[in-house]
Amino acid sequence: MVLSSVPGRSDREYEEFMNAIYRLTGLDLHNYKERQMRRRINGLMDLLGVESYAEYIALLRRDPEKYDQFVKRLTINVSEFFRNPERWEDLERRFIPQLLEERSQGLKLWSAGCSNGPEPYSLAIMMLDLAPDKKHRILATDVDKVVLGQAIEGVYTIQQLRHVSPARLKRYFEPLGDEKYRVKPEVKNMITFKRHNLLTDPFEQDIDLILCRNVVIYFTEEAKHTLYQKFFAALRPGGMLMVGGTEPLLRYREYGFESLETSFYRKPKE
Repeated sequence: MVLSSVPGRSDREYEEFMNAIYRLTGLDLHNYKERQMRRRINGLMDLLGVESYAEYIALLRRDPEKYDQFVKRLTINVSEFFRNPERWEDLERRFIPQLLEERSQGLKLWSAGCSNGPEPYSLAIMMLDLAPDKKHRILATDVDKVVLGQAIEGVYTIQQLRHVSPARLKRYFEPLGDEKYRVKPEVKNMITFKRHNLLTDPFEQDIDLILCRNVVIYFTEEAKHTLYQKFFAALRPGGMLMVGGTEPLLRYREYGFESLETSFYRKPKE
């Protein structure tokens, strides 16, 4: 427990705040590491000049702008196309071809915690290059409705596109000026965006590949344990999970996975 003697910010009042946030947003802050999460929340309160947790929850209930700011701050939304390019090269050259050999009609792919969209769009671009004649389904989910709206809009800065090759930039993006680009419809049409809470909502099944990268950094060990069990159950036999480079599954055997390469795990084939 993070001890606090600040009036209005005691441990008891923080517990009441967490319960109120769950009722308001569906986010269970008990599943996040308390010290880091509480520091984030207190920082937001200080910026707004809010003294107590009770005052802050009242503000979030009446002010949609402050509510969106809160959810965005609590969820991690730093993203760019083909982030960590070496891992995407592994995916493109090794693992997607393996999955395509096993699913000739097309793949079912999930970007879990998709933020404002670069990850699922990167995946769609890769599939268009590797197997454009097949019918792939890409699901992209996030708990934050604000960033989902940004993802659906599909407009990005040149900095977010720095790992996109000139050929792909020309083929799959429309220049808007001011160093911004919009994803073309052929890429957008491959993706279904949906609000989804990884910790509480049910998962689809029979998935070929799940990407969950740089999402669980603030989750408790218990929450991560439950999440990886659910990912394993959602994959088809032979399906793969791709995680962030700083989030290796140290207990992957306990969940039933095989380790393939840095960041890549597979559900054994039956």
